[in-house]
Amino acid sequence: MSISLNLPDTLALTWAGDVAVLTLNRPAKRNALNDETVLGIEHFFTHLPDDVRAAVLAAEGDHFCAGLDLSELAERDALAGLQHSRMWHRAFEAIEFGPVPVVAALKGAVVGGGLELAAAAHVRVADQTTFYALPEGMRGLFVGGGASVRVPRLMGVARMSDLMLTGRRYDAAEGMAAGLSQYVVDEEARSTRRSRSRSRSPPMHRRATTRSSTHSPASPRRIPARATSWRR
Repeated sequence: MSISLNLPDTLALTWAGDVAVLTLNRPAKRNALNDETVLGIEHFFTHLPDDVRAAVLAAEGDHFCAGLDLSELAERDALAGLQHSRMWHRAFEAIEFGPVPVVAALKGAVVGGGLELAAAAHVRVADQTTFYALPEGMRGLFVGGGASVRVPRLMGVARMSDLMLTGRRYDAAEGMAAGLSQYVVDEEARSTRRSRSRSRSPPMHRRATTRSSTHSPASPRRIPARATSWRR
């Protein structure tokens, strides 16, 4: 499958059959998220071709994502800060409430905004090098991309508060035990094979599964209007 979606250079798109693999492509920056990348992620997940059955979020280099690109951190007034945060929310909601199941293939740093991005996926597969942290609290920042909702839904409020207040890191095994991933594997490529097996489920089953998880008692989220228009 070869389709051009006009993505920025910070993202690379490949295909494994009917599985789309979207790769964060800023290895020199540990795949830190700038606005161009976040907007590219939103564009990708809101323009998925109809025959895509699943998607994988992957990363070039040794790290999944080190969070916000601090070199682009700017002073903003309250309104501008709110609008910037909403842009991140909008992009990550396109993943969570989109038409296909999304697997995040984690390795190295899954930190700050990187953890927010991973938390928007439906399945998280970590390799042995993965570690998790929310260092915003140590830098006088606050999670602005949805972590205050998604991460407690995965690991609980107390554990998230501990990460924010102490700067603690979880390794791959600790992260899985806490609920930040469903699997720890030796080979990152297994996540693609896992997404293929999941993509073989009937379309209505996939839609019902991802939709019901966002309606569960542990995730009291309002579903955006666009998420109610499912593929037939």
